[in-house]
Amino acid sequence: MLKVENPFHSAFKLQGKSFNSKEELIDFSKEISAEVADFLMNWFDENSFVEVKTSGSTGNPKIIKLQKKQMINSAKATGDYFNLQENTTALLCMSPNYIAGKMMLVRALTLGWHLDILAPTSNPLKNSDKNYVFSAMVPMQLHNSLPDIHRIKKLIVGGGTISKELLGKIQEVKTEIFATYGMTETITHIAVKRMNHLRHAELVSAFHYITLPNIQISVDHRGCLLIDAPTISEEKVITNDLVELISSTAFKWLGRIDNVINSGGIKLIPEQIEEKLAEIIENRFFVAGKKDEILGEKLILIIEGIKNEDLLNKIHQLKSLSTYEIPKEIYFIEKFIETETNKIDRTKTLILCNIEK
Repeated sequence: MLKVENPFHSAFKLQGKSFNSKEELIDFSKEISAEVADFLMNWFDENSFVEVKTSGSTGNPKIIKLQKKQMINSAKATGDYFNLQENTTALLCMSPNYIAGKMMLVRALTLGWHLDILAPTSNPLKNSDKNYVFSAMVPMQLHNSLPDIHRIKKLIVGGGTISKELLGKIQEVKTEIFATYGMTETITHIAVKRMNHLRHAELVSAFHYITLPNIQISVDHRGCLLIDAPTISEEKVITNDLVELISSTAFKWLGRIDNVINSGGIKLIPEQIEEKLAEIIENRFFVAGKKDEILGEKLILIIEGIKNEDLLNKIHQLKSLSTYEIPKEIYFIEKFIETETNKIDRTKTLILCNIEK
């Protein structure tokens, strides 16, 4: 059982309102959304854990138990890293059904922030004129909020890759923008990397992630990241993420080992190929392996939208692609299938295209 003398920080405010008890806070939260109220009821119950649903972007969604004490430790680590003290104004504009949204609530409760909650729309700042010190978004929300993003001082972005086009657009905005690395099992991010106010040399070179306090990293025999974070996980977290280890606290993410394509004995990392293709493809897309009698797997490219002959020519002439990285087949599909958290569901989209991996 989790023993909490003070269930939330005395400086905590929600929608500008202070509270004298958890019951008062829960009652008020019901006016915001059932999802927020449900989480707060779970947070203040007698269990030492919270049940959280994974996003399903790298496998089937599942329910896992996270220890409340470890969630508090994660909140404190974020506060320390970004220097976010009590009375920090913060915005929650992501779904509280998933870990990213839940942890914004936990950070506010633990650190004494003044939290506002807006519906998790694609353009959350559109109907608001307030300024905030801290918030979290997915890349689509950042893209749609660019005209107003200066009203947030520090922003973390997760749940997807920031495209090169978006990276260029955010360089001169006043907001400090960071990409995050993490998963539900690590209670959101365990590492961040700066994404704007970069020199040109940094823009064209590889970025790397820096871990938060009290987190050490290494790699296993597969070259996949191992996370040693005793304050948020009792055991080392074994990932399927291929990384280039820079130090015990810094790494470059390469891609997921699950996605590696073995084509005629050549191992291709889809995420690395996608980074190159992003130079010329504006629509959403991804590459995958398709069964092939000769190669074992052949590289294919799936693009969202209508067929474009000019684009096909550009792809085959793209100099940054090696011979092995040129897609053997290219498919256009009107609309990708998405997960509940609006990520591309690659497996279901391939099935829609009648492609067998």
